[in-house]
Amino acid sequence: MKKLLGLSLLLLMVSCVSTKSLNPNKVLQAGSAAATALTISDAQVVQLCKEYMVKSDKENTVLPADNAYSKRLANIMSKFKNISNMNVNYAVYQSKTINAFASGDGSVRVYTGLMDVMDDEELFAVIGHELGHVKNKDTRDAYRNAYLMGAARYGISAINPTAGAISEGMIGDIAQQLASNAFSRRQEYAADDAALQFCLTNNVNPYAMHNALNVLLQLEKQSGGSGNSSMVKQMLSTHPDTAKRAARSKSNADATGKGS
Repeated sequence: MKKLLGLSLLLLMVSCVSTKSLNPNKVLQAGSAAATALTISDAQVVQLCKEYMVKSDKENTVLPADNAYSKRLANIMSKFKNISNMNVNYAVYQSKTINAFASGDGSVRVYTGLMDVMDDEELFAVIGHELGHVKNKDTRDAYRNAYLMGAARYGISAINPTAGAISEGMIGDIAQQLASNAFSRRQEYAADDAALQFCLTNNVNPYAMHNALNVLLQLEKQSGGSGNSSMVKQMLSTHPDTAKRAARSKSNADATGKGS
C-alpha cells in the first residue's frame, strides 16, 4: 500500500513540474522525501513542531511573563496538567487577531485579540479544543501533511526532520500549509468533545465551548464587512460548520446535567 501511495505521489509531483525545467534526479529525490514523510516518527514530528514554533515566536510579538495578558493565560493554563504526557508550554501573541492554536510539541499560543472577546472559561474551552487536536493526533497529521508538501518542493534536503535539518524556506512552506489547513467535521467534533472533558475534569462550566463558539458567531454577525470581521473569519475559516458545532456543544453540555 505504501509503495503504491509513494508511486502515486511521485506521479503527482511529476505532473506538477514543467517539462522544460524537469530534473529527473530532483524528481526522484522529491519522491524519496515524500515517501519518508509518510513514515516519519511521532518524535520527529514533535521536533518539526518545535522548529516551527521557533519561527512562529520570532515572527510574532511574544508578551513577557509579567504582562497582564500573560498572567491571565498562566492562571487559565494552571489547570492543565499532564495532558497525555505533553510538555505543555504557553505564551501570548500581541495581535488583534482572534485566534489560538496548539502545536504538536505542546506549545499553546493565544492572541490578545481572542483574549479581549472571551472570558476565562471560554478561553479554557478553546485551548482545550486546540489541545484536543493535539491529543487526537490531528495536529501531528497536519504537520506530517505539511511536511509532505514541503518534501515535494525541496526534495532530499528535507528528508531528515531533526533539529537544525529543516531549511528556513521549508519551515515557511509548512507554515503556509498549516495556515490553510481545515480540520474535518469529525476532527472538529472530537476536539469539541475533548474540550468538554477538559472542562468537566477541571470543574469548568461544560457550556464554555458552546459559549465560545457563540462569541465568534455573534462577532461575525455584528462586525459585517469591517476589519474585525476578517479577523473572526480567519479563525472560523479553519473551523468549519461553527453554528452546527455550537448546537452540538450545547446538546452535549445539556447531557451532563451540569453548568448553565
